[in-house]
Amino acid sequence: MRILVTGGAGFVPSHLCERLLNDGHEVVAVDNFVTGHERNLQPLRAFGDRFRFVEADVTRGLPSQAEVGRFDRVYHMASPASPIDYVELPFETLYVGSDGTRIALERALADGARFLLASTSEVYGDPAVHPQVEGYWGNVNPIGPRSVYDEAKRYAEALTMAFRRYKGVQTRIVRIFNTYGPRMRANDGRVMPAFVNQALDGQPLTVFGDGTQTRSFCYVTDLVDGIVRLMESDLDEPCNIGNPHEMSMTQLAQYINRFTGSAGGIVHKPLPKDDPTRRRPDIGRARQHLGWEPKVDFETGVAATVEWFKSLR
Repeated sequence: MRILVTGGAGFVPSHLCERLLNDGHEVVAVDNFVTGHERNLQPLRAFGDRFRFVEADVTRGLPSQAEVGRFDRVYHMASPASPIDYVELPFETLYVGSDGTRIALERALADGARFLLASTSEVYGDPAVHPQVEGYWGNVNPIGPRSVYDEAKRYAEALTMAFRRYKGVQTRIVRIFNTYGPRMRANDGRVMPAFVNQALDGQPLTVFGDGTQTRSFCYVTDLVDGIVRLMESDLDEPCNIGNPHEMSMTQLAQYINRFTGSAGGIVHKPLPKDDPTRRRPDIGRARQHLGWEPKVDFETGVAATVEWFKSLR
């Protein structure tokens, strides 16, 4: 198939492009390098003519059919996706969730392509239901510092469903939980890069709050496998993709210190506003409809992630 991936120079989307290319497809990736990076494209360029990159801002339009042809699949993956981005890129985050999603959906409609939206567990906000199931509507602060991301994704989901209901576009929505692995940015503000790089520097790991808040970490190739399975499935309702194994931030910090041999210890700082206290996906829908569950064990994933951050040095 011919496949469009927006945000293709980013962490998760570059891995998605690589998977699709390995599966034999032709991929066109679009990115404006707001948070993506050229180095993530290097493994993709090895696929020759089956991979093409176009530098463009999806919020202002996509390359025309005359330029790049029509597509069978559209993966809308573009968006800043880490806490530091929400502060530094609030409008870019809002616009790619709104204008960018509309433009990508219109392209899917024009091409007769199937469309997948990369949504997020952040649509659940600071959840009052645990673990989070897709039927839970969330507990989101619509005017808080994280709202530019949370509400952009919630709007993108509503827009996607409207295109499915009223325009007949075949749509899929994946709600992505915490993901880690090679090609993450070292300074993106997410906990895994922060902990690993502090540990490699021998610094104390910064744990916000009392460290009891939890996350569930899925290795990037497992996530990508779930995304591809969802796109090719008949499931047109939102689907959680993530690792249901939950750990506290204190447990994670202690593990990273042990794994890297760092003696830096842990330092505590105040918990940021609206930071979710618990995060764990219910993946029953993914298991039932996609036959999917994570396979990469945490130690293997952390080892690959640590090696990536060492290579950046």
